[in-house]
Amino acid sequence: MQARKLWRDGAPLELLDLCLRDSYSRTQVIRCIHIGLLCVQEDPADRPTMQSVVLMLNSYSLTLPSPQQPAFFLQSRAMGNMSGATLDSAQSISKSSPSVYEGSITEVYPR
Repeated sequence: MQARKLWRDGAPLELLDLCLRDSYSRTQVIRCIHIGLLCVQEDPADRPTMQSVVLMLNSYSLTLPSPQQPAFFLQSRAMGNMSGATLDSAQSISKSSPSVYEGSITEVYPR
């Protein structure tokens, strides 16, 4: 939620540790934060595929869409006005069901 708020406020670089200030490219960091916010959007259909993420990371000529609300975000004002039952209902709706990976997992061992 902090990343989303800082993004909306136009201050995404405030996420970084102060000791890193002089050791990174502002453009690259902002792009990585932007892509990260795209990856946690509420609707899985709006999230980029891994192939798209790799393309976004490697091509600065691509214009990225604005990130939508993340899946785990609830407005605190709205929550303050809800009764306990309504709040429980809203929280259960906001939780996404876990996905099941059906591929194989390969463990890599050094030679």
